[in-house]
Amino acid sequence: MTSTTVRAVRYDIERQAEGGLPLAGARLVLDPAGAIYWAAERLVIVADLHLEKGSALAARGALLPPYDSRATLAVLAQIVDRWRPRAVVSLGDSFHDRRGAERLGSEERGALARLLRGREMIWVAGNHDPDPMPGLGGSHVNELTIGPISLRHEPRAGDSEGEIAGHLHPVARLLVRGQSLRRRCFATDGTRLVMPALGAYAGGLNVRDPAIEGLFAGAFAAHLAGGARIYRFAHDACLPDH
Repeated sequence: MTSTTVRAVRYDIERQAEGGLPLAGARLVLDPAGAIYWAAERLVIVADLHLEKGSALAARGALLPPYDSRATLAVLAQIVDRWRPRAVVSLGDSFHDRRGAERLGSEERGALARLLRGREMIWVAGNHDPDPMPGLGGSHVNELTIGPISLRHEPRAGDSEGEIAGHLHPVARLLVRGQSLRRRCFATDGTRLVMPALGAYAGGLNVRDPAIEGLFAGAFAAHLAGGARIYRFAHDACLPDH
């Protein structure tokens, strides 16, 4: 990915693994699928799976292919297979609503059980799924602190060093070779980080929106997810939607 209008820094997983992205003293690897791997803790972090969003929309008359949970879990399985973590943390809105787990099909339940076999699962409460979901296993927490890192669903206003959160579904819009590109991204200034949504049907909020820009005191970067590599752009190289 190159452009005459923006400058990108391209890096792959192997290059990241040599040093990792620094965040409040921790070293993290940004997985191009939209996850984080924290090698020192053998931890995979994902956000906003929004499982069973398709079935929730169908109940309201929006007819979409009912395979979003299957597709999302397939991506999560690839991430887990790549890193073989001891634990997976899902940063809230793992399900699209409070009854999402009840609608999860047997095939999807089996896929979830297989990818979590032999490892710990930690479900962080989200605004869509604030309560524990029955029959899924693992533990349910409001937020989690490990060393210098605080893991929660919704970013906190003001300074929050070491915070990793979801909720906002950041996406970056860029002009690349004369074409407009809009892609999910990580947004970080090295102090805090907002993760992209992993869910197949999850939408996105532009990183130039005040809800995201306002979290950062100054310059920050958008690390584009998707494909085989991560591409880093300065936030002011990203375009607003309007």
